[in-house]
Amino acid sequence: MFPISSRLGRRAVCVAAAALCAGSWSVAALASNAGTYPNQPIKLVVPFPPGGPTDTAARILGQHMGETLGKPVIVENRAGASGMLGTDVVAKSPADGYTLTMLASPTVLGDKLYGQKKYDLLKDFAHIGVAYDLPIVMVVNPKVLDVQDLPQLIAASKKQLLNYNSAGTGSFGHLSTELLKSQGKFEMLHISYKGSAPAITDLLGGQVPMMFSDMIAALPHIKSGKLRPIAVGSPQRVVFTPNVKTVAEQGFPGFDAVAWGGLMAPRGTPQPIVDQLGSALKKALEDKSVQEKLQQVGTTAAYAPGQSMHNRIAADLSKWGKVIADNNISSN
Repeated sequence: MFPISSRLGRRAVCVAAAALCAGSWSVAALASNAGTYPNQPIKLVVPFPPGGPTDTAARILGQHMGETLGKPVIVENRAGASGMLGTDVVAKSPADGYTLTMLASPTVLGDKLYGQKKYDLLKDFAHIGVAYDLPIVMVVNPKVLDVQDLPQLIAASKKQLLNYNSAGTGSFGHLSTELLKSQGKFEMLHISYKGSAPAITDLLGGQVPMMFSDMIAALPHIKSGKLRPIAVGSPQRVVFTPNVKTVAEQGFPGFDAVAWGGLMAPRGTPQPIVDQLGSALKKALEDKSVQEKLQQVGTTAAYAPGQSMHNRIAADLSKWGKVIADNNISSN
């Protein structure tokens, strides 16, 4: 009969061997799943309410990707905390390729705006690819502020302190305007709203003279002539307003403020599955009908592979994190 210490040693070896076998089985199972993927519907978590740009883009792309992959891509809305609640759900989901999320700029910004976070956007996800850009446009109510371009706006702001509004504190429009103010060395007073719709409503009503708006919210009113576009934040002019100069063209070389979205999966998702999803995303974004549908809602197809998405997240965290810190901006 073995001594107690010897029996305990043998037991430890058995436990370790069992754990190793279980781990090997788990890896083998993932590899097997990768070879037959997908064999069931794929859930695409949109961490924002239905009807917004992220949700609309996800539904357009999900339909085409589902056709390519042979299984439906089902959108599930899990809104809250600038997209952080739904993103956290996906971070904790099985890394099997059946739960994805559409990351959007508000969630990247939320990473710096909220004091506590439960995940790391760079380390806790497999980055599938950038999907779309959401251009922003600076618009004025010409009945309240009759300026034609950015230099005229800055000149007017130096004569009299002007107000501007945004979809909310820490929103992309808010941070982009603060970045512009810093570079242009002029002042404007920020008025925060709860969403683009009420902000646009008061802009149209003349309560505020201007805002940096996402293209989706502003475009119908630009077309009607009720709002005047004076600059776009993109490095290049955009198809929606081809005659409107960029901020960079109007005295701010290098200015770049573009909201965007891209697909992610939980960390540990097998690379063959990530590659398959990336290929399906790329194929969707190359489809002219998909491009047209995205343009109809104010977004543009902007595919870039997973590593480029990772780099873009890192760059945005650094760039906008500095704007947030320099201006003492908080979600509270």
